[in-house]
Amino acid sequence: MIDLGYVFAGFFVGTIVGLTGVGGGSLMTPLLIFFFGVKPYMAVGTDLLFAAFTKLGGTVSFARQRIVPWRVVGLLSAGSIPACLTTIAVLRWAGPADPRVQSLMTHTLGAALLLTAAAMLYKSVRGKQVPRELAPADEKRASTPRHWSLPVLFGALIGTLVTLTSVGAGAIGVTVLLVLYPLLPLPRIVAADIAYAVPLTLVAGLGHASLGSVDWPLLAKLLTGSLPGIYLGSRLAQHTPDRVIRSLLSVLLAWAGTKLVLI
Repeated sequence: MIDLGYVFAGFFVGTIVGLTGVGGGSLMTPLLIFFFGVKPYMAVGTDLLFAAFTKLGGTVSFARQRIVPWRVVGLLSAGSIPACLTTIAVLRWAGPADPRVQSLMTHTLGAALLLTAAAMLYKSVRGKQVPRELAPADEKRASTPRHWSLPVLFGALIGTLVTLTSVGAGAIGVTVLLVLYPLLPLPRIVAADIAYAVPLTLVAGLGHASLGSVDWPLLAKLLTGSLPGIYLGSRLAQHTPDRVIRSLLSVLLAWAGTKLVLI
């Protein structure tokens, strides 16, 4: 029965990831810790590889729909991957992360998610709607940030947070993309967030695996449910109204933030 619970949890989170870009760490890690009793350090390591393989499936689906803004993905990855490798090197040199530092980062991130949820809910109710499709002439302008260094810097910050906590690639990533690329349609925001998270979570997950903090049988059970789930979610994302997605996203962020603050 517990095995079916893992598969169902994987399917649920996979569907949410495909629909909103959020769920890899901000949903799965709390689920593993609070509902299944997995030790936190093992939940983080396992969830990172879970997110990598799950979001790979979503990236393939979005790529086939030709809605992945690869230019955006490249800029974010240019910051997140080096930051991830640096963080893994520091963890390997220093040993396990100090519990007090982990607690501070987790609580700070939880507060940030709650603030983000409030802002996202406000935008879903009062904000202007972004076109779901772009004319070819508008594609380049929508995928160009105010300055090329901004997505690189934010990518580095996200890379560090994800490597330490497994949270941030989806929740923080979507929010950053909405701020840096306000003209980019929401399905493309979600597609970019999922695509850049694949190499980031894979590198971070393999780093944690080298430290012995990955439960491989548990990972297999989660992926059994998540891969069909993210395919379903990525298909629904193209046909779900923006306000519905934003409202759902704000609820998910509020839930994740509350859980992180209470850890």
